[in-house]
Amino acid sequence: QVQLVESGGGLVQAGGSLRLSCAASGRTFSSYAMGWFRQSPGKEREFVAAISWRGASTYYADSVKGRFTISRDNAKNTVYLQMNSLKPEDTAVYYCAASMVYAAVTLGPYDYWGQGTQVTVSS
Repeated sequence: QVQLVESGGGLVQAGGSLRLSCAASGRTFSSYAMGWFRQSPGKEREFVAAISWRGASTYYADSVKGRFTISRDNAKNTVYLQMNSLKPEDTAVYYCAASMVYAAVTLGPYDYWGQGTQVTVSS
């Protein structure tokens, strides 16, 4: 069992930056691939970024490629999402998720989810 707690969300102006963190409980964090997803009102939850269990492989949605960076520190049981050059369309609740299988770009393979953190980008 893994419990995930996101933090770091907030209100930022367009062009600004935020760093999200997701702290995981349990001793087996390094065994999980991790992902970030987001959901805006009236829209489905969508993939943002994912990272393999060792951090060797990363994946990004086209909409964030070149602006967002996912990373992890297995010693701290934490995964991060550095978000730069933020746009109003990045406004959403951001969720981290853990997968026992692989770093997927879809929701299905993720077994555990955090409660989400709100990111609001003003124009």
